[in-house]
Amino acid sequence: MIAEILGNGYVQLGMKLGVLMILLPATLALGWVELKIGAHMQARMGPMYPGGFHGWAQTLADGIKFVLKENIIPKNADKSVFSMVPYVTMLGAALIYVVIPAGENLVIENLEVGVFYVLAASSIGVIGVLMAGWASANKYSMMGALRAAAQLIAYELPLVLAAAAVAMMAGSLSLVDIVEGQKQIVLAGFYIPFLPFQIIGFVIFLIAATAEMTRPPFDMPVAEAELITGAFTEYTGIRFAFSLFAAEYITMIGLSAFGATMFLGGYAPLHTALEFIPGIVWLLAKTGTILFLLIWIRWTFPRLREDQLQKFAWKVLIPLSLVNIFITGALKLTPWI
Repeated sequence: MIAEILGNGYVQLGMKLGVLMILLPATLALGWVELKIGAHMQARMGPMYPGGFHGWAQTLADGIKFVLKENIIPKNADKSVFSMVPYVTMLGAALIYVVIPAGENLVIENLEVGVFYVLAASSIGVIGVLMAGWASANKYSMMGALRAAAQLIAYELPLVLAAAAVAMMAGSLSLVDIVEGQKQIVLAGFYIPFLPFQIIGFVIFLIAATAEMTRPPFDMPVAEAELITGAFTEYTGIRFAFSLFAAEYITMIGLSAFGATMFLGGYAPLHTALEFIPGIVWLLAKTGTILFLLIWIRWTFPRLREDQLQKFAWKVLIPLSLVNIFITGALKLTPWI
């Protein structure tokens, strides 16, 4: 009805602006949640004073601190490329949300190749990392950028294969069709998502997504103890905040929403009796579940060495992804899938 009155173009524009207005506050909230979860996992209290209630304004204060800091460009840096990096990293992170459905008709663009679109958009960020490493005229920055590129090549393949297995089960690359496909199996009133059939793919997705965002234990490209934050060594102030922190958290939320859509049913309710709850509520709840798992992984496992990271991708994850593809093909031959 809204689309008929205002036109699809205005509705899509409004949805895009709404997503952009939500993203930055969401990154601040997620930063605070990660601080508190990490603190409790390590038997600490975490931030308690900024804002009063459990330090809710800690990340807001950090953001103001970044804004007030001076933006410095190294003398030998390529100034134009150096300044473009925050835009490139933020662009790749924000583009993911274009195809994430919050309802059957509540999506900015229902692309027929939505799965491949998300995977391509999530890879744009590494271009920004390479730009930062090359433009900074710093050997540590360049080493971090090259590590990030090698890591993307290694872990993009298992991520694609894990997503491909889900697309095989749904028979479509459209995220809306994938969610609707997960509403076809009903047991005692419960909608059965693809997770029970794709548990291997889900684990591979979590690991590969963590590596793609260069979060611990796969944070070698930005390892503070080795490379002094890697490609972003020379970045300060608001450029540093957008290039590293904001882009990471926006990508983290986007990939979590993508994972929730692919494996947990997205906007689909858990039970037929709960269909009165809006789909966006279900999507946010499932996205929050995956966000917690990503945070738990960060604060649980130690950082890998670079050689261990590559061996784990090529000798473990990729063969396991191929096995999962084979199992998925076998499941598709059964009459009840």
